[in-house]
Amino acid sequence: MWPTRIAIIAALVGCFGFVDSGYLTIEHLQGSYIRCGDDCSAVLGSKYAEGVAGVPLAAFGAMAYGSVIAAAVFAARGSKLGRQALVILATIMALVSLWLVYLQAFVIHSFCKYCLASAAASWTLAGLVLIERLITPPHGQSLRGLGPK
Repeated sequence: MWPTRIAIIAALVGCFGFVDSGYLTIEHLQGSYIRCGDDCSAVLGSKYAEGVAGVPLAAFGAMAYGSVIAAAVFAARGSKLGRQALVILATIMALVSLWLVYLQAFVIHSFCKYCLASAAASWTLAGLVLIERLITPPHGQSLRGLGPK
């Protein structure tokens, strides 16, 4: 029951992250100015926001969040592969977000509220995965660890 609820919550967090990074991607590709203050503009206008081969960094975030949504839906339906994908994605995204927040703090010296919202979503996903791992018993054990299911 709990793993299903956690997967559903992860899908909702993924939707939030998808909207956040999707918005940044669309605005970047359209060349629009995002009204979020000087600090935010410094981050979004930095070379780190450019991404790779003309694909903005936020687009990679949107693709990652889309993958999280799919994995979480499969996990909620009982897919072991979905659960494993969710663990891998959440872990990678949390680590990348840690690196990007480091860049904002110590290299760019400015913070973007949209970027921080995405980082918070990534860390929330990692926390959900950790909680799910802690409350789900290992294969073949009961919840209390007192023997087979």
